[in-house]
Amino acid sequence: MSQREIFRTAKLPVFQNKMFATAAAAQSCPTGDLVLVQDMDSGLIFNAAFDPSLLVYDSDYQNEQAHSGVFQYHLQDVTEIIGRHFHDKSLIEVGCGKGYFLEHLKHQGHRVTGVDPAYEGDSPDVLPVCFEPGVGIKGDGIILRHVLEHMVNPVEFLAQVAEANGGQGLIYIEVPCFDWICSSRAWFDLFYEHVNYFRLDDFYRMFGNVVEAGHIFGGQYLYVVAELATLRTPQLGRGESLEFPADFLADIDAWSGRILQQPGRQHAIWGGASKGVTFALYMQRAGSPVDMIIDINPAKQNKYIAVTGLQVLSPEAAMESLSESANMFVMNSNYFDEIVRQSKNKYHYIKVDHHEF
Repeated sequence: MSQREIFRTAKLPVFQNKMFATAAAAQSCPTGDLVLVQDMDSGLIFNAAFDPSLLVYDSDYQNEQAHSGVFQYHLQDVTEIIGRHFHDKSLIEVGCGKGYFLEHLKHQGHRVTGVDPAYEGDSPDVLPVCFEPGVGIKGDGIILRHVLEHMVNPVEFLAQVAEANGGQGLIYIEVPCFDWICSSRAWFDLFYEHVNYFRLDDFYRMFGNVVEAGHIFGGQYLYVVAELATLRTPQLGRGESLEFPADFLADIDAWSGRILQQPGRQHAIWGGASKGVTFALYMQRAGSPVDMIIDINPAKQNKYIAVTGLQVLSPEAAMESLSESANMFVMNSNYFDEIVRQSKNKYHYIKVDHHEF
């Protein structure tokens, strides 16, 4: 198997969304290296340094985004896609997490069963097992949202899903879009926890019949509806290798310089999830640590984020200590208007993913 290295960085937290009770515990959390390579046979991109034994999911893992109205609109967009292709069909959501989207689909009238070995709730519609041959359930359609990027050997995983479902049915897949990460120079969107990074073309190589595909959530995610029976081993064609931007990390020094050149001004991050955790880490390593991190998720508030040990504050608590001259780094511009409203338009707002220095 021929591989071409395209990017590397060291000592990222193995979990961006795991919260810690103390700053010391956060600062001593496990880390791992990221060595992105492209397989020159399949074209797929993955972290060659990934060690799955470092990842142990537990109740301290908090990645719920549904507290935001903006994310609710995104889920409605997903529901409309599912409605076009899975109307009146039995569904299985593989990797349903805490079951939020499953409940959303049920409220929309869909018949859906969740499967997730890490599920900790008490819903009779969720089985706390892996979806594998012999599990005993099948659906007309499979929902796979933000699961495939976590799976070592994603094609083998999809083959297992197909076999468990009798080799047939439609599948809806949603993952982060690597093309968006590259074009946006979004270095804060590369995580250890994500083993794989996908482009839309990857799925056209994986499936013989892609029914619908496109980009959603401002281009940050891509989605595919495909026939499971047409899953195949992807093959990279001539001239299809990835061109990774040489200036991918160029604006880290610019962000760091902006902070250093404004002594006495406070600098806050809005967004205590993956992007914010990674941005805070790179700023600290560049010698320009930020002052605080804010998140609307109550499960994150008053806890500490990985590596930097910054405490996550609620918007109300942060606004009590922030001066109106503060810089507010908005990690995801999809939420920009929502954040400005929630913080009463009091600060100097900076869209990090738009490189607005």
